[in-house]
Amino acid sequence: MDATELRELQAPLKDKYRKEPDAAVITLKAKGALDEGISCKVETGRAIAVAGLHPATGGSGHELCSGDMLLEALVACAGVTVRAVSTALGIDVRSGTVEAEGDLDFRGTLGVDKEAPVGFRSIRVKFTLDTDAPQEQVDKLLNLTERYCVVLQTVRNSVATEAVIARKA
Repeated sequence: MDATELRELQAPLKDKYRKEPDAAVITLKAKGALDEGISCKVETGRAIAVAGLHPATGGSGHELCSGDMLLEALVACAGVTVRAVSTALGIDVRSGTVEAEGDLDFRGTLGVDKEAPVGFRSIRVKFTLDTDAPQEQVDKLLNLTERYCVVLQTVRNSVATEAVIARKA
């Protein structure tokens, strides 16, 4: 896909969203079912993923760690976004990788130290791209990728979040 094809694909959507802002607001959903032991089956849309405890909290390592899944979602979103932005800008990216890593202090989630944070202390995203683009274009590519990556912006800016427990009837 080139920049022209991408613009043609997105133009009617952008027009619609300008005219009907409410049409651009879509609720994405995820669902999982509590599984045997301490695990949860998550419907990914393509397959069922089984999430469990990280080995640092007593897990076997056979199930997926939700922290890893968060980083994987970040990598996926950042990878798609950098491809879309490079295409839109006409920057030739022959190939590349996206890596995300984050630091966790498991004392927090295990309740060992009330002062230790629960969750990631920091997350780092690294793009390694095969491109001949000048540094100014590469800098713009990173800036726009950061700006438009849904998962990165959600993690960075946090959002109002609510949790409830509903009883089965």
